[in-house]
Amino acid sequence: MGEPAEREALFTKPVPQPILSNIPQPISNNEHEKLTQPPGYKSSWSLYLVLCGVATTLGSSLPVGYNIGVVNTPAEVIKRFCNESISSRYDVQITEGWLNVLWSCIVSIFIVGGCTGSVLGAVLAKTLGRKKATIVTSLLSLAGAALFLLCKLANSIEMLVLGRLLVGLSAGLTTSIVPMYLTEVSPLSLTGAMGVACPMGVNVGVLAGQIMGLKFLLGGVDDWPYLLSVYALLVIICLPILFVLPESPKYLYVIRKDEDTALKELSRLRGVSPSLLTEDLELLKEEARAAEAASLSGANWSMARVAADPRLLLPLLLVTTMQAGQQTSGINAVFYYSATIFKQAGLSEASAQYATIGCGAVNVATAVLMLYLLPRVGRRPLLLGSITSAAGLLAALAACMNFMTVSGMSYVCIAAVLGYVIAYGFGLGPIPYFIASEIFEVAPRPAGMAWGSLANWAGNFLVGMCFPLMRDSMGPYSFLVFATITAALAVFHKMYFPETRGKTPTQVAQLCSRGLRSRPTRLLVPDLSGV
Repeated sequence: MGEPAEREALFTKPVPQPILSNIPQPISNNEHEKLTQPPGYKSSWSLYLVLCGVATTLGSSLPVGYNIGVVNTPAEVIKRFCNESISSRYDVQITEGWLNVLWSCIVSIFIVGGCTGSVLGAVLAKTLGRKKATIVTSLLSLAGAALFLLCKLANSIEMLVLGRLLVGLSAGLTTSIVPMYLTEVSPLSLTGAMGVACPMGVNVGVLAGQIMGLKFLLGGVDDWPYLLSVYALLVIICLPILFVLPESPKYLYVIRKDEDTALKELSRLRGVSPSLLTEDLELLKEEARAAEAASLSGANWSMARVAADPRLLLPLLLVTTMQAGQQTSGINAVFYYSATIFKQAGLSEASAQYATIGCGAVNVATAVLMLYLLPRVGRRPLLLGSITSAAGLLAALAACMNFMTVSGMSYVCIAAVLGYVIAYGFGLGPIPYFIASEIFEVAPRPAGMAWGSLANWAGNFLVGMCFPLMRDSMGPYSFLVFATITAALAVFHKMYFPETRGKTPTQVAQLCSRGLRSRPTRLLVPDLSGV
């Protein structure tokens, strides 16, 4: 990091020169491309890069969202199964209250598995590598689906609970590992598009779970084992593809110090000869030099060490608050209330269910649009605009719901719900999933991703536990609590969240290395993304 005086100079005045030593002065994107890329080569979508995005989105991320959204529809049917199973196997009659407690355990153990998977993700990503760790998540997901499929036949609640635990474990590993893998295999100009793939898969999975729960599909009384396990078909299709995908070149080069294999995998990913990979190779060398200079070691860069290092305090706060804030913004509570709002607006129960599915479709559509917007607009404007708009719309929703008896107010509530879903999808939804891979350098990245994933699942658990109590005691004013938390998140990130588009993780790490004394939004660093 240099001598103290040099570090102080870096953070007390704008940086007039780029950080990379081989670029003497700021240059335009076109000039940078001409100087650093050989003739005829430009980073773009290759076959293996597309396969990485498709296989992990459909086979890893989509099951996460599916298992989040699928349990609401068959809840009453599964409760009856649990009651009958306990009665027949243990000759015990349980009350309605204890049955609700049992159902809460079945639902919440998924989140317990998610938190556990988030912590294990850092270990697996470093020891097995990004690709093999992703394969492990798919195997766990398949094991959970098998238990769902067989639990009714075996008349076993235990199999149902274990299945929920396994898919939760797989979900935590997925949110910790897959965004890291996708951003590491992509060129700098495509990290935003690849980063959106994981949250887009989660959104599509939630929507698919809602659709498959319709009565004319798998919403029948006897169909719930198939409803819970049907996602396994996509996992089975995508799993063979995962075995042939390249490993992350950054993991091989920086962590494993296997330069030859890293270059071969990079060549496969880019679809060109290794001799044309000058720019990509320089970025790998830059991260390797940064890791060596800071005495980083991929083998012992644990979550505890990341939390204790003062240079990583601000990156860690940015990632964890963003991930936790995604959940504490109340997105699940809004979806919960949406059906009630639609019914009060005069829709039938079936129409309200379709309207809720429509909200999920809007959420997916915004994620697709983010593929276009992220490389062009940047992370900071989208995130701040999303958080600020979400806070305002949550407050508006609380006010509207408090006056639902006023003529026409239910339609205003519908507009507020749709507006919130759109605002959430244009930043707060997708960006937290991958931002750690753009803020943390390669060696501490698995631990940083694990902290972010853990914060996300902890926020999910907190809202799940507190929202029913808030709803019963505060009613619509519950959304004012979510609005206040979201507004505080907007203030913090306006002060400290730098634009990461077109910057290497090494550059971002330098901007944030002084903790809360850093002013990363005031420092000038050139955009090298070419977009």
